[in-house]
Amino acid sequence: MKTVKIKNKFVPHWLTYTPEEVEKLVINKSQKGLTKSQIGLALRDQYGIPSVKDLTKQNIGKLIAKHDIKEELPEDLIAMYKKAVKLHMHLDKEKKDNKSKRSLVVLENRIKRLINYYKYKKVLPASYTYSLANARLVVKL
Repeated sequence: MKTVKIKNKFVPHWLTYTPEEVEKLVINKSQKGLTKSQIGLALRDQYGIPSVKDLTKQNIGKLIAKHDIKEELPEDLIAMYKKAVKLHMHLDKEKKDNKSKRSLVVLENRIKRLINYYKYKKVLPASYTYSLANARLVVKL
């Protein structure tokens, strides 16, 4: 590795990676199937890169989009799907848990609002809808 002097006050002086090397690392991790947050954690923990944006002037999502690598569903939507599936599994066992029923209704409404937002931003197709069966397929619990 080469030592590179970058005139950015946010880049630590001990960082030895060039912006091109960091971009290659991000693309490599993305092609392996890691999410954006997992890529950021891996770069921080394994490579000592505290911030991709400070070094490359672009965040991880834009670097991935620049190389035409698409994720199937947004990361926050998948997290909500996981939570909904777990709540459904819990309610199958505990039929009288009214607090969980209410939280499931609230969560499913949040999911639907997020889907509408992603349809508006054209991240998801206009025909995409939420269903528990789709959520179970995505989550695979």
